[in-house]
Order: sequence, then structure tokens, then C-alpha cells
Amino acid sequence: MFIGHYAVGFAAKKWAPKTSLAVLFGAAIWLDIVWPIFVMLGLERFLVAPGITRMSPFDFIDYPLSHSLVMAVAWGIGFGLIYLLTENDTKTALILGGLVVSHWFLDLIVHRPDLPIFPSEMNVTGVVHKYGFGLWNFPGWELLIEFGLFAAGVWIYAKSTKESKPWGNLGLAGLVFFLAAFFIASLKMTVPNNTNGLVFFGQLLTIIFLFLGYWVDDNRKSV
Repeated sequence: MFIGHYAVGFAAKKWAPKTSLAVLFGAAIWLDIVWPIFVMLGLERFLVAPGITRMSPFDFIDYPLSHSLVMAVAWGIGFGLIYLLTENDTKTALILGGLVVSHWFLDLIVHRPDLPIFPSEMNVTGVVHKYGFGLWNFPGWELLIEFGLFAAGVWIYAKSTKESKPWGNLGLAGLVFFLAAFFIASLKMTVPNNTNGLVFFGQLLTIIFLFLGYWVDDNRKSV
């Protein structure tokens, strides 16, 4: 899932009106921010395997530090705790922690069974626990759900904020178009086999999306 994660970041603005959209985005995609770092460090692995699902060519072999449920909860606690210590805002800290954890459950909908529960391959019983409902193999349903989430998230954000500077509305429209267009383009593009290059490019795009989120939010205010 891609724009579905940004959708929950958009929507969270209604309940965290003083928090920058960039921070809300950052929490919602946090697992995908730390994942490339672990890949480049050789701690997690994936391969490009065209056809492994109908929508995504990625075979996520091993990513328990970033994408296990236990670690998602740990990352969420850490993210929320840091915000609490710096901003002294318990409500928003809980929201941010929830956004981090939401990433795992949204991925659960679309991934094939490759999402681990534990931060190691097996638990104490020696049983591998990996899950995924596999909606990437049903493109029509996946697109309906993901674009539905995205539309709802953007609508909630637009209703919860208003333009405060000249670029507020146009900037929001541009950000929405950019995210949606990149998502659609990614479904058609040929993915190279250079995994480190892919995660570096993905990280660069993430920085751009976060910056745009900050800039758009800076041109709007909560109502």
C-alpha cells in the first residue's frame, strides 16, 4: 500500500490540528522510512521478482526489524514518546503512535503472507508467523480500497483546514495529484533489479513528499 498510508496522515490532521502534516505523514510511513536504512545496512532483504503478485514485483524476504507487528508497536511507542517528551502533548503522541502501527495493518490488507508478527523468523515454539491477505493479486479491489482511503483522508484534511496563504488550495491539489500520479505510474513502470538503488530512490521520494506535506500545511490552518 502507498497512498493509503498518506491517507491516514491526511485524516489525522482533524484530531491533531497543531501538528504539521509532515509529522503526520512521517508517522504513517515510518516503517517504510526505516526499512530502506535496514536494507542498505544489510539487515533486511528483498528481491525484485516480477509476477510474485499482480501489482507489486517485490519479494520481501526478511524485514522483521521494520515490518514485524511487534516492532511496529515498538516503533509506535518510541515515536509517540519522543513527541510527548518534546511537545508535552499526550493526545497527539498517542495519535502519532497509532499512525505508526496503522502501517502494519494497512500493509496486511495488500501484502501476500510475508508480514511477520515477531522481530525474529520464529517465536519460541519454532513456528513461523507471517501474514497477508494478498489484495495485490486482486488489482480492482486493491485500487478501490486504496483510492477510497485516499479520497476520504484528503476530504477530511480539506474539511479540517483552510487556505491561510495564497498557495494553500493549489498546493494541496498539487500534492494530491503528485501522490496519486506517482502511485499510478509505479504500477506500470519496469522495476530494475538494483535493490540498493531502489531503496535510495524511494527514500529520496519520501523526503520530497514529507517536504511537500510541510509546505502545504504551512499554507493552511486548522478550522
